[in-house]
Amino acid sequence: MLLDTGTGSHPGEKKWLDMHLPAYRQRLAGDPVAALLVPAAVGRHNWHADFLTPTPSGEDAATFEQEVAAVRRTPAQAARADLRVSLRGPLPALLDRSDLPDRLAGVLEWVWRETVLPTWPRRRAVLESDVVARTCRLSLGGWAAALGELRPGMRWLGESRLQINAFDYPPMKVSGTGLMFLPVTPYRGWVTAEEPHRYAVIYPCAGALAEGERTPVPHSLGRLLGTGRATVLTLLDTPKSTTQLVALTGQRLGSVGGHLKVLLDAGLAQRRRAGRSVLYYRTAVADVLVRAQHGRGPAADGRSTEPS
Repeated sequence: MLLDTGTGSHPGEKKWLDMHLPAYRQRLAGDPVAALLVPAAVGRHNWHADFLTPTPSGEDAATFEQEVAAVRRTPAQAARADLRVSLRGPLPALLDRSDLPDRLAGVLEWVWRETVLPTWPRRRAVLESDVVARTCRLSLGGWAAALGELRPGMRWLGESRLQINAFDYPPMKVSGTGLMFLPVTPYRGWVTAEEPHRYAVIYPCAGALAEGERTPVPHSLGRLLGTGRATVLTLLDTPKSTTQLVALTGQRLGSVGGHLKVLLDAGLAQRRRAGRSVLYYRTAVADVLVRAQHGRGPAADGRSTEPS
């Protein structure tokens, strides 16, 4: 959990921590059991307690409330056993109690309500964009292209074999079961399983919104297309909705829509529906154009007098 480590790996995470870490630490300071329980559940040895991260069911209608309820339903004995695994040793005396699942669920509810829910529509758009981007990679380059960069140590081995990490664990056969791939906005992921029926790989998604930084616009591309349109095209390295583009560029909705229409007509962008959103992304021709312009001069600074 990012709040537990208190360390961000990129500017977007660091900004989020600046906003929420003091209140989170105050929340734990008022609950000594939770203050000890959370780091124990997160684990210090690359292993989360299983009841903290139940394997997703894949049901479209599943809500956060339903998922946290699964944490709360964990039998106390099973929760303590999971914690011993994540700690690689005995439980501290303060955690030898029966209400651990309920206390951990309470922390998760606080984190959701106070730090995630206010920006959930934006986060959801980022996640939908990543799913479309991975689907495009799959259609163009097969499983190796789609899965090879999901998380460190993961790669497609061919012949229906997938290496999920670099640890020396025995291979698992998951044919005939459900294997899900779920993006998350933090730059960390994990693997979870409910043998023998459900398995999931949770991976950090890509994209400008996840990184919290704006992609620089090559000056030459701004001169060619106009700064505003070039900015939109540059941001379409991963699929994005018009709402995302408005938020990232600061342009009006009508301007972004006009730029997208021109880019679509010129064969520089394509669109695809993802759930309730329409996402736009660059074509292969546009990728070549943008790459060719990088290194040809300073990035456009948004103060050009050319049409936007």
